[in-house]
Amino acid sequence: MPVKWLLHWQPNPGATLSSQILTEACACVESVGGARAGRWKTTLTFYRPMARDGASAPESSRDFLGVQLHDHPGKYYSILRAHRILLESDSSIQAVMEKLQSYKARVVLNFEGFQYQLGDFQIRVGKCVPSQSENLRGIMMEVEYLPLSSIEKSRQLMEEFVEIWQETVSKKSLPGHFLHIESNFTDYGLHDYYTSQHTAVQYATCMQQLIAAVRN
Repeated sequence: MPVKWLLHWQPNPGATLSSQILTEACACVESVGGARAGRWKTTLTFYRPMARDGASAPESSRDFLGVQLHDHPGKYYSILRAHRILLESDSSIQAVMEKLQSYKARVVLNFEGFQYQLGDFQIRVGKCVPSQSENLRGIMMEVEYLPLSSIEKSRQLMEEFVEIWQETVSKKSLPGHFLHIESNFTDYGLHDYYTSQHTAVQYATCMQQLIAAVRN
């Protein structure tokens, strides 16, 4: 599948997040010729292990994430970050987990927004909000280069695109910038050929960065 990079919005020190930044980012995509092509939504769930017979769950099992990607709705990606374990399964695994009562959803975050077509690129700009509120937790974007599936072969093109994108956004004088953090795919046994599992790992990385950005 095509290579993707996830970028998150890094506010300047002391700056606050606002939906206006999302609006301006969408306007930037349209200003360089991006054609709006619908909406998208990816869901990331933090799970809490359910204690049995009063026993506390191992610390390592507390860092358990589930990811349901907008472009693979029939799949579910489970990530145990402490052990660098990534499991791809059918989306029905969520119902199985609920019946087994081994893990309980603690926090559900929705990444959602608009999708754009821009030449050989697909751009998705969106916000991160809890499922039960509109409290803005972050702003992020997906950059997908459709012709290539090799991470290394597409690297220069992606870097050049992001550089142009940063210049475009900087003209808006917004209080921050978009940032791409490289995920360590090899930790999860993933290689150069891009897959949806790479995207799931990137969402886990992006989520960490968004939380850190809000705290700062």
